[in-house]
Amino acid sequence: MILGRSFFRMSTYNPLMRLEQRAAEADQLIEYLKQQVQLLKEKAIVQANVREEKKLMVENSKLKNDIEVLKKQLLEKEKRRGVPEVAMPLADNGVECISKSAPPKPSGPAPSASPAASVQSPPPKDECKKKPEKKGVKAEKKQAAPTQDEAKVDVSRLDMRVGRIVTAEKHPDADSLYVEQVDVGEESLRTVVSGLVNHIPIEQMQNRMAILMCNLKPAKMRGVVSQAMVMCASSPDKIEILDPPSGAVPGDKITFQGFPGEPDKELNPKKKVWEQIQPDLRTDDRCVATYKGAAFEVAGKGVCKAQTMTNSHIK
Repeated sequence: MILGRSFFRMSTYNPLMRLEQRAAEADQLIEYLKQQVQLLKEKAIVQANVREEKKLMVENSKLKNDIEVLKKQLLEKEKRRGVPEVAMPLADNGVECISKSAPPKPSGPAPSASPAASVQSPPPKDECKKKPEKKGVKAEKKQAAPTQDEAKVDVSRLDMRVGRIVTAEKHPDADSLYVEQVDVGEESLRTVVSGLVNHIPIEQMQNRMAILMCNLKPAKMRGVVSQAMVMCASSPDKIEILDPPSGAVPGDKITFQGFPGEPDKELNPKKKVWEQIQPDLRTDDRCVATYKGAAFEVAGKGVCKAQTMTNSHIK
C-alpha cells in the first residue's frame, strides 16, 4: 500500500515539473517579444520623423523656386512699364552697378536741343559707380565661409565602432586606470586606457564586447598612449559599459538615423567637436543609448544599451 502511494506521488510530480518549466519558458518568450515590439515602435517613430523632415525640405525647396519665378515675372513687368530697376548689391570687386531702363518716348515732337546740350553725350544705360571698400565687408565675407571642420557638428563626425576588450590589466603607475587591448576590426589591437577600476571588476573587463570611439586624438595617460575611448553610461556614483546588440562583431559601425555623414579621420582638439556633441548623448528610459533621441544602432542587428542605467549621460 505504501509503495502504491509513493508511485502515485512520483507520477503526479513529474508533469507538474514539466508544466512549471514550460510556464517559465513561456514567460521568457513573452518578455523577449515585448522587447522586440518596443524596438520596432522606436524604430518606426524615428523613421517617421526622418520622412517628415525630408518632406519639409522638399516643400521648402519648391517654395524657394516659386519665389524666384515670381520675382523674375515682377521684374519683367516693371521693365515693360518703364520702371527703373533697383540698384544691385555690391559685387566682389567693390563696384555697384545700376541698371536703368530707357524712359518711354514722348508722343509729341521732340524739343529743339540747345547748342550746349548737343555737345554733351547722352548718359549710358549702365552706370558703374566705384565705392570705397569697407573694412567690415572683408571680415563678414571671411566669417560667412566656414571651414570644413566648422560646417556641421553632430554625431556623424564621431567614429564609433563595436569592439572586443581582449585583455585588461591595471595601469602600472595609476591605481584607478585599466590598460586594455581592444579589437576594433583592424589588423592590430588598439591600446586603450580607461578610468574604470573603481567601477567595474577586472574579471568583467576580460573578453567583453563594448562600444569604442576611435577617432579621438591619441593621448598619453600616465606614460601609456590611449588610442580610443570606451563609451559608458555615467552618473556621479555609477558607471556601466555600453553593450552592442547581440550578433555584433568587432569593427561594426554605430549609426544614427537622421544623421548621415562620414566621421572625421581624427577629431581636432582645438575645434571642441567632442565637447559640443557629448551633452546630447544619453540613455533613455529603456536604457537605450541615444543622440538627440536617435538610437546608437548597428545596421540590421539592433541598438546599443546600458545594463540598468536610464536617463544617464554617456561619455
